[in-house]
Amino acid sequence: MRSPTRRRGAVLLLLIVGALIAAACGGSQDRPASSDLDTGSDDDRLLVVTTVSPLRNIVENVGGDRVTVIGLVPEGTNSHTFEPPPSAARDIARADLIFLNGLNLELPTLELARSNAAEGVPIVLLGEAAITPEQYVFDDSFPESAGNPNPHLWTSPDLAVRYAEIVESALSQADPEGADYFALNLAAFVERVHAMDAGFVVVIATIPESNRKLLTYHDSFPFFGAKYGLAIIGAIQPSDFSEPSPREVANLVRQIRAEGVPAIFGSEVFASEVLDTIANEVGAVQVSTLRDDDLPGESGDPENTFVAMMVENVRTMASALGGDPSSLDGFDTTDTWIPYAEFEAGSA
Repeated sequence: MRSPTRRRGAVLLLLIVGALIAAACGGSQDRPASSDLDTGSDDDRLLVVTTVSPLRNIVENVGGDRVTVIGLVPEGTNSHTFEPPPSAARDIARADLIFLNGLNLELPTLELARSNAAEGVPIVLLGEAAITPEQYVFDDSFPESAGNPNPHLWTSPDLAVRYAEIVESALSQADPEGADYFALNLAAFVERVHAMDAGFVVVIATIPESNRKLLTYHDSFPFFGAKYGLAIIGAIQPSDFSEPSPREVANLVRQIRAEGVPAIFGSEVFASEVLDTIANEVGAVQVSTLRDDDLPGESGDPENTFVAMMVENVRTMASALGGDPSSLDGFDTTDTWIPYAEFEAGSA
């Protein structure tokens, strides 16, 4: 891979505009699944290790094909209880850069990273870098008494952008010769997320105000709810990730009736039969397809993106709460990064 020289600001601006136009036209790059990538010593791309799939996809969109990204947490896995396999130590030992969410989400993986990362390899905790302790959120799934703040920052688009900015800075420090390329990819990703955010505002405004309430199985959307004016009523799953007891279910039923919640939301990862029981008892709609760290499709699929996950979540919420998500029809949810060869050709 040839190394670009620093470009003049005007040239970079033209490249960014061109990339944003291309991104708006849609299309997904042919990135192979991370498990299929050659991560041997003869590969001159940065080897980046991360955990849950939304983080993996954010890194992919900023790094493009100048990085190889390994997501340690498989799709559909409970990230809160995930124990990294022995092979993770090998991947971490070879990594040039490690991104974890932090906020105590992946403590076993963090311990493994600190024990196995090569000397001088940065371990970036995105959550801690994105918000201050004063901004931490504690709730039903993450009570303050346990000392673990809610880690699901990425479900709020503005914080997903902040994650991408932190990633871009770290990648540029690890690979200064790719800094202009990473900046270009960041600009395209931010543009897409801002457009998504604007679309969400329109859709959520169609939900009757009295229905703008979220009761989920797992507390994954406190930052999302605060941004869009959706009241977080609570969570069904106890903080120890067990099934709720009969007494807890009875308390939830009383709360749902008092709040007039029209729908309760389950999760792709946390399957639970108790949701049907509660929904039948209170006469609410029950939807179990929300995702917080499980992207649609498989790694490498066009729909296996952070943006696609969030767009589908808002469609699901709006439909169940009496809103109209049709304005999101046709929204481009594919990856935004451009091939490095195109960047070089455009900046030559």
